[in-house]
Amino acid sequence: MDNAWQDKKVLVTGAGGFIGSHLVEALVLRSANVRAMAHYNSRGDLGLLRYVPSDILEKVDIIGADLRDAYAVRSAVTDCEVVFHLGALISIPYSYVHPGEVVEANVLGTMNVLLACRDLGVKRLVHTSTSEVYGTAQYAPIDEKHPLQAQSPYSGTKIAADKLAESFYRTYSMDVVTVRPFNTYGPRQSARAVIPTIITQALARKTIYLGNLETIRDFTFVDDTVEGFILASESERVSGKTLNLGTGTEIKIGAIAQKIIELTGSTASVEIDPERFRPKDSEVFRLISDHTVMTELTGWRPRVSLDEGLSRTIEWISRHLNHYKIGKYAI
Repeated sequence: MDNAWQDKKVLVTGAGGFIGSHLVEALVLRSANVRAMAHYNSRGDLGLLRYVPSDILEKVDIIGADLRDAYAVRSAVTDCEVVFHLGALISIPYSYVHPGEVVEANVLGTMNVLLACRDLGVKRLVHTSTSEVYGTAQYAPIDEKHPLQAQSPYSGTKIAADKLAESFYRTYSMDVVTVRPFNTYGPRQSARAVIPTIITQALARKTIYLGNLETIRDFTFVDDTVEGFILASESERVSGKTLNLGTGTEIKIGAIAQKIIELTGSTASVEIDPERFRPKDSEVFRLISDHTVMTELTGWRPRVSLDEGLSRTIEWISRHLNHYKIGKYAI
């Protein structure tokens, strides 16, 4: 194992989230000195960090805080060499109902992280974007020059956050790189996302309720996404860049549902649930990544095939099925 991370002080915001918890685990395994910032709650709930093996988690300095609190963010960033900023409110349906809260968390929260990193001399900030900022593909595959289109309040806030990160690079010469994942999936993911929604229903029900089956996505296994984040933090060639992080392979939601039915041995049928549709002009019909820049600048390539990734995800969810509210539409 490369010892470049040995005792390096690192902060991960959004550490209680899906990708964040896997990133924390990967960094500890690289011997980094990891500080994990997770959203505070009075229950002491660590979010998805609770699934990180205890021998790894005990090595993590966990801070419960809110990105909207500038003082808390500054305290978390203090003494860190590298900051991975993944913290955000990410639910698109939730952003329809509570756009103001999403703006505060995703835009003002990102501003607090940027200011703290600038003022405290962080060597590199890895800022997290999302493929949703592109809206439905105007051409495919989607490269980093593709126009940005806010088709939900969530994607609008992420465009704003991305541009703030760009502005700090251009204005203050701050070392920041933006990573733009395409539909990450894998163990620990909540049923707010489509793949766990399908798997949990396939394992436990005779009917799988879904929204639009014709939308097209580019699914990336979480281990590959995490590797992309780490490579983006290490490369000397990516400062100020935005990097797409997707496989370059597309599949319709209906097709992935059938694949999961086959892999689980389920006999379930698929039915449309109108409640799960986005508003007409908000629906993103096609996302597929061109990851050429990411590969050329960092050497990253997706390693885990869709079938392997789905099998590993099904196995994990099967062991944790009682943790899911199966069939309930979660925003």
